[in-house]
Amino acid sequence: MFRLHISVVLTIIVVFHVVVRTAEAQDATPPPAPAPCNLKSNTSCEECLHNVACLWCIPSKACIEYPVKNILPPSSVCHLNDARWGVCWLNFQALIITASVLAGVIIIAVIVCCCCCCKCDRIGNRKEDARVERQNRARKENQKTRRSEMQMRHDEIRKKYGMAKNNPYSRMAED
Repeated sequence: MFRLHISVVLTIIVVFHVVVRTAEAQDATPPPAPAPCNLKSNTSCEECLHNVACLWCIPSKACIEYPVKNILPPSSVCHLNDARWGVCWLNFQALIITASVLAGVIIIAVIVCCCCCCKCDRIGNRKEDARVERQNRARKENQKTRRSEMQMRHDEIRKKYGMAKNNPYSRMAED
């Protein structure tokens, strides 16, 4: 009981702390807008790439706005080997190749997993079907055995009371 009270008190304190922190975060002034990329030309790659909207071109030491209308920056802006975006140590061409290879591997892995799951599911159905078929055969064999035993008992009873039928197609004579 005492532990329950402690956990309730701790939960209330944590919730109160989160609410106070959220309120303080909302009261804080927003950070200043990043400087335009053109102002960071002729500086360094690290300075340029502090703003994620900027693209650094090594030969011209130009910091330019990333051309968002194009998926890839055109070669008139900067060649892919010389372009840096996000990090300075990785050129844009290597970034594209790496991302493409990773996407391909993920797609192939998903396809292989789906095929394996479908194959396993089909194998499971085959096993289940074979099991059901075996059970049906066993049931039919048991039924035949019981039917023949019952027929033998009936024939014995008929013999015992003189009602044996010699011809199964003839009617029993009424005496």
